[in-house]
Amino acid sequence: MSAPVVSATMGAMNPLIGKLAALMGDEYKKLTGVRRQASFLKDELSTMKALLEKLELMDELDPLAKNWRDHVREMSYDMENCIDDFMRDLGGVDAKTDFIKKTVKRLKTLRKRHRIADWMEELKAIALQANERRMRYKIYDCANSTTDVVPIDTRMLAIYKQAAGLVGIDGPKKKLVSWLTDTQKKVKVVAIVGFGGLDKTTLAKQVYDTIGGQFSCTIFLSVSQRPDMSSLLGGLLSKLEMKEKLTHAHDVQDIVGRLREYLTHKSYLFLF
Repeated sequence: MSAPVVSATMGAMNPLIGKLAALMGDEYKKLTGVRRQASFLKDELSTMKALLEKLELMDELDPLAKNWRDHVREMSYDMENCIDDFMRDLGGVDAKTDFIKKTVKRLKTLRKRHRIADWMEELKAIALQANERRMRYKIYDCANSTTDVVPIDTRMLAIYKQAAGLVGIDGPKKKLVSWLTDTQKKVKVVAIVGFGGLDKTTLAKQVYDTIGGQFSCTIFLSVSQRPDMSSLLGGLLSKLEMKEKLTHAHDVQDIVGRLREYLTHKSYLFLF
């Protein structure tokens, strides 16, 4: 099974929380003040992480929320660098070191501990400032708000664009039609990829309209970047006029099984 995709923000936050947890371990039990600050930071950042995970699921992010997310990501990188320095400075003393060297080492370590305690206070202040910004800008509300303003899906415009107004579409269209009508292969998946604005959706719709009549089942469906698979597959059942079966399908595996059963021995063209 492939590893889950981790966003840039989570990639910055997860290692930081792990290192803060390490600072709370037995190895640093003599650093009472540092451990206490590390515990506070870990709890504070874990709360921020939960909100960031919620923001990651949103297709459209409010500019204020996006700005706060980017700020927290950069803050996480800076904090991690500081904690790496802490751990390096607090390296252990070799048991074979003579008494004088050990004494000098302890004195230096004592000064480092005071400096590290000051740094931890600064990190705590930075985390609190980020949390205050979250509350001031109501970032949590951005993650939970619903709006009556419906954004225009530019793909809708592409679907109804006239082929006569397009340049260079005939060649790719003929190639796609050839691939999709090749009877040598029973099941085919064709991907149209490229930058935005290249009329990929219009090209796909033209192909769909041209050869759709050759298939017993055809579906044209718009899908978001983070689709709910249960809703998506349920929509397929509905479009295939399988509503009576939809009421009995409870999970993705069940819906997939019903779709496979229905499509067996049928020719179909699905455009996502």
